[in-house]
Amino acid sequence: MKKDNWILRNLLIGAAVVAAILIFTLIILKVITRHNREFEVPDLSGMTVPDALLVAHKSNLRLEVTDSVFTPKIGRGEIFRQNPVAGSHVKKNRRILLTINSVQPKRVLMPSVTGFSLRQAKAELAAKQLKVGKLIYVADIATNNVLSQLYEGREIATGTQIVAESEIDLRVGMNNSNNRTSIPSLIGYSLITAKDILIDHSLNIGQLHYDYSVTTYTDSLSSFVIKQTPSNTDSLSYPLGSRVDIILSIDKNKLEEIKQLSK
Repeated sequence: MKKDNWILRNLLIGAAVVAAILIFTLIILKVITRHNREFEVPDLSGMTVPDALLVAHKSNLRLEVTDSVFTPKIGRGEIFRQNPVAGSHVKKNRRILLTINSVQPKRVLMPSVTGFSLRQAKAELAAKQLKVGKLIYVADIATNNVLSQLYEGREIATGTQIVAESEIDLRVGMNNSNNRTSIPSLIGYSLITAKDILIDHSLNIGQLHYDYSVTTYTDSLSSFVIKQTPSNTDSLSYPLGSRVDIILSIDKNKLEEIKQLSK
């Protein structure tokens, strides 16, 4: 009987030792791997680097500026992009790589696109890091022939220094026998691509609206078209230069709903 008690006692002691070792091991692993101690990456877009450093310190994260771009849509020196993106979960002291908006914007020389076709002018402006802005149609013998180039409402001379990525409005010709176009489908495309498609169809972007899902500048960069007015049509029923209003979202369920309705 005593022998049985001794065996049972030793089994219990052994089990307790094994349990203690397991618990100790789990604690050590938790400390080493910081198990369940991940931090959510905050949205730093639109912040200056000093402000972002304060936020990163509170979130136990490190920041590193790795690149710069220039866009006139956000302030100079503000954060344009981050990796990992906002909402990601990372371990303590993770590096967040930043792309900032350049303090000194790059400047380029304005080319001459007068006399070019619209398609040629678009390609030439892109090669000089400029964009086509608004299309202004006037009566002319040749449709989509560029008659003049404008910046901020005024004609801009060839060779003028201008900030890269600026929009150049074009005054283009329109012959009465060739003054209609169709409306393309923009659904699912980003704003940049949608604008590009509209220009190729001799159309202008109209009013822009974002739905409830777009709350930050970063969201707007990832957004896509979920509605357009007028709707797409294959017939040449709209005057050149017509405006197309669009609504953008980052809710992918909206695209699925649209696909289902179109079936």
